[in-house]
Amino acid sequence: MTDDSPVNLTDKEYSIIDMLQSLGLPRTEATAIVCLKDCSELRSLHIELVSGLRQPEVSVAMRPLRERGWVEERSEKKNKGKGRPVKYYQLTLPFSQIVKTLEEEFLKDNEEKNDCTRKASRTGNNIAKLNLKKAARQFCRIIFNFLLSYSNF
Repeated sequence: MTDDSPVNLTDKEYSIIDMLQSLGLPRTEATAIVCLKDCSELRSLHIELVSGLRQPEVSVAMRPLRERGWVEERSEKKNKGKGRPVKYYQLTLPFSQIVKTLEEEFLKDNEEKNDCTRKASRTGNNIAKLNLKKAARQFCRIIFNFLLSYSNF
């Protein structure tokens, strides 16, 4: 996908969006990342056309991505100087690094939930807790490998 020729997202890219969502990323943010992952830079309008997101959804999705340092925004005034500036976006990190960060956050969140459960119950089967932790790590590994295999790095 390039800035010059926006196309619709493929089934593969929709699968990647689903996997990113399973790691806790909101749909609009996951969609924006997938639109940007193979491009050096995209206009907001092209993200809208490719993804089906509305302009406000693109703007709202980009805010937390910029705050995390994953996306950089550039504004450019239109030729005649009237109207709003055109927004350009690009990823500041490789897609694989974003996925790795999401995986780490997912595991950390899962561990915190396990700690809360442990503290609440004070009794329980340690083996079941270890199996849950192992399953969460295995889940992340499967998602990470899927995303790596279906993405162009």
